[in-house]
Amino acid sequence: MKVSYESIIPDKNCSFRTLHNNVAVKELKWEYHYHPEIELICVVSGSGTRHVGYHKSNYMNGDLVLIGPNIPHSGFGINSLDPHEEIVIQFREEIIVFPREIEEITALRKLIALSKFGILFNSKTKKKILPKLIQLFETENSKRYILLLNILFELSEEKDYVLLNKEVMPHTIISKHKERLQVIFTFLEKNYDKPIDINEVADLANLTLPAFCNFFKKATKITFSDFVNQYRVEKACKLLMEGKSITEACYNTGYSSISYFGRTFKKYMGKSPTEFTNGLK
Repeated sequence: MKVSYESIIPDKNCSFRTLHNNVAVKELKWEYHYHPEIELICVVSGSGTRHVGYHKSNYMNGDLVLIGPNIPHSGFGINSLDPHEEIVIQFREEIIVFPREIEEITALRKLIALSKFGILFNSKTKKKILPKLIQLFETENSKRYILLLNILFELSEEKDYVLLNKEVMPHTIISKHKERLQVIFTFLEKNYDKPIDINEVADLANLTLPAFCNFFKKATKITFSDFVNQYRVEKACKLLMEGKSITEACYNTGYSSISYFGRTFKKYMGKSPTEFTNGLK
């Protein structure tokens, strides 16, 4: 697992970057990163995990999220199934700054301000915006820039959205503790399917147990135990979507009790493993 600062290079003869990823899930890695560019990500279809700032949850049937500058986040391909297709737009706030006297863009200014919390739009908005995102790859020069503005203006008029975080996560938490977090996340990535001793993780982070618990809670806003359970449930969701049984999902994600797995699953997903599985049919 990699924790890093990502350097974004705009497309040739353009002030922003566009990406259209359609790759096999096996090629995707869990990377937690940040960059000064604002990012609009549209997962065309399918399911996976969204990790934006302090927020971590699963999405179904695609996703549309606007992420503010320097907000730590993971790629949306994590825990997804083939095929995973997404469109990503990355741009600096400076390219959409206009004089304060222009009252018509008040809603756009609010959109950019709220993006620091991570904005989740509904499926109806995603369906409406997707054709314009695709059109960006077929447009050049000033028409391309105008189309970007058009997309952002349209999003700024939406009223039905959810803010993913209650407070802004400063990127300094990641940059200051990059190596330590990378060690912790990598350990979890490789050992989530086995019993995890928090004392061992604290030792890896070169901290006493009380200091480790305090550090992790301060950096992520949740306890290490909650983080592990959340990660395991995300992995269990993927296994269930792949057709594995509830028993297999339980024992292959580090749980030794079906009943405890069921209670934990419902805590994070809002439904039991059986209800989740029935919803896939």
